[in-house]
Amino acid sequence: MVTLPSQGGSALPPAHQARDMAQSFGSDAERYDRARPAYPPALISAVVAASPGPDVLDVGIGTGIAARQFAAAGCRVLGVEVDERMAAWARRRGQEVEVAAFEDWDAAGRTFDAVVAAQTWHWIDPAAGAAKAARVLRPGGRLAVFWNAERPPEDLAAAFTRVYARLLPDSPLARRHAGGGDYGPLCDAAAQGMDTSGAFGEVQRWSFPWERRYTRQEYLDLLPTSGVLARLPEPERRPVLEAVGAAIDAAGGAFTMGYTAQVATAARTPAP
Repeated sequence: MVTLPSQGGSALPPAHQARDMAQSFGSDAERYDRARPAYPPALISAVVAASPGPDVLDVGIGTGIAARQFAAAGCRVLGVEVDERMAAWARRRGQEVEVAAFEDWDAAGRTFDAVVAAQTWHWIDPAAGAAKAARVLRPGGRLAVFWNAERPPEDLAAAFTRVYARLLPDSPLARRHAGGGDYGPLCDAAAQGMDTSGAFGEVQRWSFPWERRYTRQEYLDLLPTSGVLARLPEPERRPVLEAVGAAIDAAGGAFTMGYTAQVATAARTPAP
């Protein structure tokens, strides 16, 4: 059984307090950019259509996966990223990025038509993040935060859960597929933050189902980009990947992952 890095107690802190995990992904930015899934085009189109203009602030831009999609849709994208390693990779791919924690970032008077966060809003205090987004959004501008929730086929979901329960019993991975990989609670927290700010209209919840086919190697390439496995030393990570790989082999060596992109979004109301 693998011993996970200490969380400082038996109870996990809120995600936005787990800065060590939030900044673990840059340890292999190239793999992150290669292996992490993008987002369904319908989601990108919906955010663009609901925003009053093309200026987008991407919070936690990472290596620029979502930013490149917004740029391809005709947007001008500025990224804010806490990890210099991730920012450097995004810049190499043509993105403009400023390094800072979003809560502390200086907008220098700039405003935007949309503030987006792709798979990153849980690393930000939802109340402070919504308040900061409101300050940099133009009236009618849109805050849209979203996550890809994965749903493996039932037999593989059960097999993966057994692997994590045996090897990583104290980790979120042990519960990852038990609830279908749902990000509903994070959307709830984001929506509450928007409501609490008093700066947004009615929060909407959007959902975009999509699929991606994975070979064994492609999925094993993806797994170390998770916050838990990214922090494990290679000798401790290896048995987890071997066990997951064996489960995929038993299922035929490849599988179709069901994803649902879950979105919490609201428009900035005019200042009183």
